[in-house]
Amino acid sequence: MPSRYEEIDFSRLQTSSIENRESLVNIRDFRDPVTIDSDTADRILESFPPILAGIELRKLVGSLKNAIDKGKPRIWSMGAHSIKVGLSRHLTALMEAGYITHLATNGAGIIHDTEIACFGHTSEDVPGTIHSGKFAVTAETGEIINGAVKKAQDEGLGLGESIGAAITELKPQYLKSSLSAACYRLNIPFTVHLAIGTDVNHIHPSVDGAALGDSTHRDFRIFTKSISGLNGGVIVNLGSAVVLPVVIEKAIAVCQNLDYKIGGFDGYNLDFIKHYRSNLNPVCRAKESGGHGANIVGHHEITIPLLTMLLLAG
Repeated sequence: MPSRYEEIDFSRLQTSSIENRESLVNIRDFRDPVTIDSDTADRILESFPPILAGIELRKLVGSLKNAIDKGKPRIWSMGAHSIKVGLSRHLTALMEAGYITHLATNGAGIIHDTEIACFGHTSEDVPGTIHSGKFAVTAETGEIINGAVKKAQDEGLGLGESIGAAITELKPQYLKSSLSAACYRLNIPFTVHLAIGTDVNHIHPSVDGAALGDSTHRDFRIFTKSISGLNGGVIVNLGSAVVLPVVIEKAIAVCQNLDYKIGGFDGYNLDFIKHYRSNLNPVCRAKESGGHGANIVGHHEITIPLLTMLLLAG
């Protein structure tokens, strides 16, 4: 029996090329991480008063290093903002050094990652285009991502793995700034957790809702498998206020129900303000597990280069 309600017809949408679109973020503003020697890193850490966030920054550095030494998971979840403020190469460097064993993001994360890698710019001017009908209808972005979504469903892949493979195969000019391609190259699980209707490719004429649901649910299962080994590991949530925190919560619930032992992990939330759900997951859940949890408040474009510098010192 069909629905009683009318639906909008996405096939009639008029798309436009990204070449004709103004973007607010350009790859020319991205930066590579700076490396320093270990003595300098120690002096920098020592310069922070051992009070409040000064304590927590030391603990975060220690937690990640300790997790590497003990072979425990280092799971990072992130919103899209960190890509838009030019941090892709910093996060890639952390993956290459072993500080990230699983990277999870939302649907906006793969939008910006794809556009940066393939075109060198991203982030539309929403107020300048939404009322003229020109926002969120970029042809190339929808075609690349929805093609990867369909391939994920056809080949039994997660959405993140399929995106990483697609970007890698395209060999775009800015490949080294793609997080999805870096994960694919390094064989690090990259999972994408969608809220359908939130992202520009969801209104593209090529969208396939069944494929979106299938591929993102597979990624949730992959993410939950990573969480199942978390006992004594670390979760870092970077700037996702709602979607990734609740994904973390449900993954923990599944693992506890299936009797995986995941106690004693550390959980850190890094954002420029405190949010309700990201404080719960992973910060409070870490404390409840017998581990350590903390919020470190600050702009990502400052805190992540600093953290990367400290972790990569050698």
